[in-house]
Amino acid sequence: MSTKKQALTVLVTGSFMQLFLGILYVWSVFVRPVCEVYGWHIESVKLTSSFMLCFFVIGILTGGKLILKIGSDKVVLGGGLLLAIGMLSTALLPLNAAWLMYITYGILGGFGVGAAYNAIISAVQKWYPKKRGFATGIVVCAFGFSTVLFAPLIETLVKYYGLRNTFLILAAAYSIVTIILFRFIRLPDIASLAAAQPTSMQAGKTIKKNDYTITETIRTKEFYFITISLMAATASFFILMPSFIELAVERGVPAFGTIIVMMTGVANASGRLIVPLLSDKIGREKATLAVIFVTSIFTLALLFAHGFMFIVSVLIIAFCFGSLPGIYSVLTSDYFGLKNVGANYGAVMMGFAVSALTFPKLIGLIQSDTIKFITLSAMTAGGVILIVLLMISKKKRLINV
Repeated sequence: MSTKKQALTVLVTGSFMQLFLGILYVWSVFVRPVCEVYGWHIESVKLTSSFMLCFFVIGILTGGKLILKIGSDKVVLGGGLLLAIGMLSTALLPLNAAWLMYITYGILGGFGVGAAYNAIISAVQKWYPKKRGFATGIVVCAFGFSTVLFAPLIETLVKYYGLRNTFLILAAAYSIVTIILFRFIRLPDIASLAAAQPTSMQAGKTIKKNDYTITETIRTKEFYFITISLMAATASFFILMPSFIELAVERGVPAFGTIIVMMTGVANASGRLIVPLLSDKIGREKATLAVIFVTSIFTLALLFAHGFMFIVSVLIIAFCFGSLPGIYSVLTSDYFGLKNVGANYGAVMMGFAVSALTFPKLIGLIQSDTIKFITLSAMTAGGVILIVLLMISKKKRLINV
């Protein structure tokens, strides 16, 4: 098989696999059914997604370290089967042990998704070193589009087959898809990778030919500019996401509450595809700067946005949020090389995890909506400053190369 066909095979199979791994963002569909079947308090049920998100990032970090040791295909196999085992275990939980979902769905499922997710992104970037934005955009778009596809499907399955059988069906589906596809998601050989490694700092290229280890990466100031800016850029969406329906009622569009949730899924997936692809053309830092700046502006706009303007603001914030996983994974390989991008991206994603787990609680302590949105906008603007500092650092490094 030619190199182009191999690359295309990895891209297509990886994208299809990501579509199934996107279950991470569909937990909200399970909340009500779990409450009804297990008699569990709704806030306790929602907490499952926090466990899944946390271990998603841990899975990304761990999977990134394993990719070069055992291969991306084996990491995808292990991650996909771990997700299936988590689903199967969730289906078999006794009614008096609902809390075990934190382990079965949250920890096992989240870790499996993170490991496989990172292995796929790492593989496609290495097959498309000169079009990393394009390739990464496609696979993370598939991950985000999962919400649009699986949310209504899961609702239908629960309605006709019940909650437990739905988990069983999903476990079987994930097992089958993983076993069929994992063998196609392989890394290119070392010689091909070295020949294709970028050597300059043009749009979509690294500063040096050197590949940083994770230890070397976390010793650079650029790592902290990138990681903390990601933390700041994601705060608004994580805080707004659980409240879209309630906010729709407050802002004069109650009939659009559920529709807005679905539309944010489409906006999220679109951002994952469009912005990384755009970054190949205009440069990674410029694209990142624009996304974070726009997020800050439209977060501030929520101070007064009502009706149609409210819907537009929410969708733009969702679009920008969706672009971040794709663009930051490529930004990581730009600065720290392709060889260890899996492990280095896992380290950068710690900013994503900290944002998801801490900011909703901290901002939730603010009672005034006015102060809340001003604070969120200011936090996001801090991400803009960090990207500007990253660009200044890049210029200095170019002078010294």
